[in-house]
Amino acid sequence: MSVRFGVVGCGAIHGTHCGALQNIEGAQLVGVCDIEKPRAKEAGEKFGVKAFGSMKAMLPHVDAVCLCVPSGLHAKMGLQAIAAGKHVVCEKPVDVTLKPAIQMVEAARSTGVKLTVISQHRFGKAIRGVRQMVQSGELGQPLQGDAYVKWYRTQAYYDSGAWRGTHKLDGGCLMNQGVHYIDMIQWIMGGVESVTGVCRTVGHNMEAEDLAVAVLEFKNGAIGVVQGSTCFYPGFAERLEVHGTCGSVIVEGDRVKRQDIDPEAAKDPSPYGKGVTAQPTPSVHTQGEEETTNTGASDPSAIWGEQHRLQLEDFTRAVLDNRDPFITGEMALEPLKVILAIYRSAKLGGRRVKVGS
Repeated sequence: MSVRFGVVGCGAIHGTHCGALQNIEGAQLVGVCDIEKPRAKEAGEKFGVKAFGSMKAMLPHVDAVCLCVPSGLHAKMGLQAIAAGKHVVCEKPVDVTLKPAIQMVEAARSTGVKLTVISQHRFGKAIRGVRQMVQSGELGQPLQGDAYVKWYRTQAYYDSGAWRGTHKLDGGCLMNQGVHYIDMIQWIMGGVESVTGVCRTVGHNMEAEDLAVAVLEFKNGAIGVVQGSTCFYPGFAERLEVHGTCGSVIVEGDRVKRQDIDPEAAKDPSPYGKGVTAQPTPSVHTQGEEETTNTGASDPSAIWGEQHRLQLEDFTRAVLDNRDPFITGEMALEPLKVILAIYRSAKLGGRRVKVGS
C-alpha cells in the first residue's frame, strides 16, 4: 500500500516536499497544483507528475496533501482538504491566527484525518537529546531556556511576494522564521506559562515585525529569552541555550556545540521543578536519521532537506499504520499561542501576557 500525495503551492518550499516524497517508501507523489498555471506546469514537469490548476481539481486523485501556501491560508485550505477526507501536512506555522487553527485541528481529530505541521527540527538527534536531558532531570532543576534566531533577509526577499511580511498572510520574524525555535524551546522546557515582549519593524519596508525580544516564563518555573530578527547582517546560526542546576547545553545549527554537566551537582541534583512531572521524549518512527548543519541565517533555502524527509516519512507511516504522527496538530498550536501572546504583549506596551489567554 502507498499514500498518494499532492503538493499544493509551487513556491520556494514545494521542491523540498516533492523531492522528499519521491524518496520515501510507502509515499507516492502524484500531483502538484498552483493558482499560477505556468508554475504548476513547471513543477509537474520537473517531478514527473500531473499539474493541476487548483487543489479542488487535485483532491479526487490523492489521499493526502502538503500545504505549501502562504501561512494565512493554511487553515482555510486545510479545512477544505479535511472536509474531502484527505490527510494534511501543513507547512509551519499551523496558521497565523488561533481560531481557524483550532478549527482545523478539531476537524482533523473529529473526522479521523491525520494532520501534522512541519517542525522538522524535532527530528534532530540533538534537539531530542536536550529535551530528554531536561525532562529526565539530568540537567537538574531547569533554570533558563533561550532561543536566538538572528538572521538576515534583504528587502528583495520581502518584495518577492505581496503576502510576505503581512499580518494577514505571513507574520514577521517570529511567526515565519522564529516559529521553529520557539517551538523547540517550549517543547524542550515543557511549555510556556506567560510572556513579556517587544516587537518592532526597523530594517525593512513591511507590515510585520523584523526585530523582537521576549522574556518567557515556563510552566516548570524556569525563565527564558526569545530573540528574533531578520535584520542582522550577515545572518547568524540559530541557537538554543538550556541551563539547569546541574549543567548547560548549547545547540547551534542542529548540533550540540557545548555540553557541560557539573559532576558534583549531578551527585545530588536539585528537585526537578515546581510540580512538573518529567516526561520521556517519544521515539521517532522513521527508517533512518541523519544530522544536518544547514542554517537559514542568510539563505532561506538552506534550512530544508533531510529533516523534512524524516517528518514526511513519519507521517506516511502514521497514515498507513493508523496512528498519530510524531507531531500532531494539537502540538502545533503551542508555538502559535506563544507567538500570539508575544504580539499581544508588545501591543500592550510590554505587559505580561498569559499564553492562550
